[in-house]
Amino acid sequence: MSVALDTGGAQDAGPWIDRAKTTHPALIDQAHVLDELLGVVNVPTGVWIDEQGLIVRPPEPAFPWRPREPTDELLAQLPPLMAEQLREAQKIRIDPDSYVAALRDWVERGSDSRYALDPDQVIARSSPRDEDRGRAAASFELGQRLQRDGQPEDAVKWFREAHRLQPENWTYKRQAWSLADPLQGPTQEYDSDWLTEVRKLGPENYYPAVEL
Repeated sequence: MSVALDTGGAQDAGPWIDRAKTTHPALIDQAHVLDELLGVVNVPTGVWIDEQGLIVRPPEPAFPWRPREPTDELLAQLPPLMAEQLREAQKIRIDPDSYVAALRDWVERGSDSRYALDPDQVIARSSPRDEDRGRAAASFELGQRLQRDGQPEDAVKWFREAHRLQPENWTYKRQAWSLADPLQGPTQEYDSDWLTEVRKLGPENYYPAVEL
């Protein structure tokens, strides 16, 4: 099952799902409930859940393949900001081959797979839910509600508060940035943007290393 985190719902996420021609259930989480319930802070994220509904691996970066490197010809045709974003994205550290191999091993061997974690290991690897994270989730929910109610200017205050309380949550940032600018570039509403934040953090640190 795949879940798109997108306040815009089918209008924004739907075309991507249609283009993928998925044969599995493809859902759209407009309220970002998975952020709150499972601790998702970036995409793409994978969560392994067995037939009994037990989480055997908590949220972690989940790439099924390595994106194709854009050609110079393609970059020259794109808006300058998008071209710079793609160049920086190529530096992001991912390991799709190892992840997919581990996933296939679990599908084949189930609980006997060495990649399936026991409940204590799952809890140890899960992000804690302290007061700041709880308040960040509440602030983000308020921002979404105001956005859906046609009050985007009022929503910005609460999106910014969510960013302040949980700065490592890229889903909160990217959703707010994309509402202000589809390219997630610099705007008057926010102090930063995707490209600036990635360069400040270092693209090699954009995703944590997956412990397989």
